[in-house]
Amino acid sequence: MTYFEDLRVGNRTEVGRHTFTAEEIKAFAREFDPQPFHLDEEAAARSHFGALCASGWHTAAICLRHVVLARHREQADRRQRGEPVAKTGPSPGLRDLKWPRPVYVGDTITFAQEIVELRTAANRPEVGLRVARHTGTNQRGELVYSVLSSTFIERRTHDLDGAQG
Repeated sequence: MTYFEDLRVGNRTEVGRHTFTAEEIKAFAREFDPQPFHLDEEAAARSHFGALCASGWHTAAICLRHVVLARHREQADRRQRGEPVAKTGPSPGLRDLKWPRPVYVGDTITFAQEIVELRTAANRPEVGLRVARHTGTNQRGELVYSVLSSTFIERRTHDLDGAQG
């Protein structure tokens, strides 16, 4: 992970993609969101979705997995080059969570993150707050998932007053 000072609003990164299968949709639903349109093709066909679709929470979990794995890859690359790695976290939360379209069996979702806000924290001079929009877009270019996620990122330099050094 790069340091807070190295981040720029507007930076966008594709973090991964995933193709949803009927088996995994049903397995996730059995464990975490046991609604008929996530569990059974016939029930789903009679629902407002018209076909088996993934739980929104399943989509969110897959996105988080790709975000974390992309961060791990970036950190490993930096370490291999002998560069320092900034500490990240915790996350103070999420907002504006949306699932504007369902994710159906066979959909391939591309996940990305874009920095939308950066701000320093006067009471925590060692970190800055990065707000990123995480999105998922299907193979037709349609947005299926969106959330704003906040994360504390280590600053390279700071002093006790919170000013950059």
